[in-house]
Amino acid sequence: MDALHNGPEPRYWEKVRTVADTLRELEGPIIIVSHVDPDGDAIGSSLGLARALKAMDKKVTWIADPPRFLRFLVKEDEYSEPIAQVPEGATLVVLDAAEPGRVAGAPVEGFVINIDHHGTNPRFGYLSVVDPSKAATAQIVKDLIDALGVGWTAEMATPVLTGLITDTGNFRFANTTPEVLHTAAELVGHGVKLAELTDRLQWRPVGYFKAMGAVLSTVGFHFGGLLVTAHMPSEVSVEDSDDFVGIIRYAEGSQIAVFLREREEGVKLSIRSRGGVSAQAVAVKLGGGGHVPAAGATLRGLTLDEAYPKVLAAVEEELRRVGYI
Repeated sequence: MDALHNGPEPRYWEKVRTVADTLRELEGPIIIVSHVDPDGDAIGSSLGLARALKAMDKKVTWIADPPRFLRFLVKEDEYSEPIAQVPEGATLVVLDAAEPGRVAGAPVEGFVINIDHHGTNPRFGYLSVVDPSKAATAQIVKDLIDALGVGWTAEMATPVLTGLITDTGNFRFANTTPEVLHTAAELVGHGVKLAELTDRLQWRPVGYFKAMGAVLSTVGFHFGGLLVTAHMPSEVSVEDSDDFVGIIRYAEGSQIAVFLREREEGVKLSIRSRGGVSAQAVAVKLGGGGHVPAAGATLRGLTLDEAYPKVLAAVEEELRRVGYI
């Protein structure tokens, strides 16, 4: 686990200022991307930075595919389609992507700036600000926008606060530090309508609630209830299914929750943990990554029936490591 670099970045402010100075001086185009299957932090941090740089009259292209529950944040035609090649002279800014292989929308090439908070990030790019002690990449983006010196608006602050809200579980998770709450308060002070934002983030389509019933019918308990699992039945399809792992993780007595979804490329896993159990360690064993309390992986080429034994074996190893079994 030492190689995962989960500690804070000792040169954090120096690196933030270096990135801010670089972005301020750029005259060429800036392309902003994030990771595949973007969540609230990916969309919020990248959109917030894109809007800040546009306010500085930079030539910015934001490449994204916002999930349904986040599309209310985005203006029509504000985001662009993926590109096969980064134009010569352009700068690629990658946000919230734990590794180059997770980047969506553009190849990782040319002059790359890497901004992230995953402990598994290999610190790729010509410049990087990677600090796993931050609750969200949005928290780093907030500091970066401050360092850029651009005047804050509600349109910048709202997506950045969205990243903080979603990656802290509405300020319920253990990563909700005093620094996080102070940052959130500053963003609200920039004009965010907090009650409207938190309410809107919970909206889901009708099909989501029907799918929830099907998912909950698959719930299983393992290792005396320390692990709770569920999966998306093959006959069910719904957007924004990442929420389901957040529901099953509240099973009393559980220390780790895993939600499985069968996709064309294999089985995608969403993992959440508490009580000293590392979701990150489980994900890394299964070829993925993430944070200690929240991580994910994709078991490529496998079916649900083939994936479950591998998940159980990886979780059992982690539970034994921390002394639960």
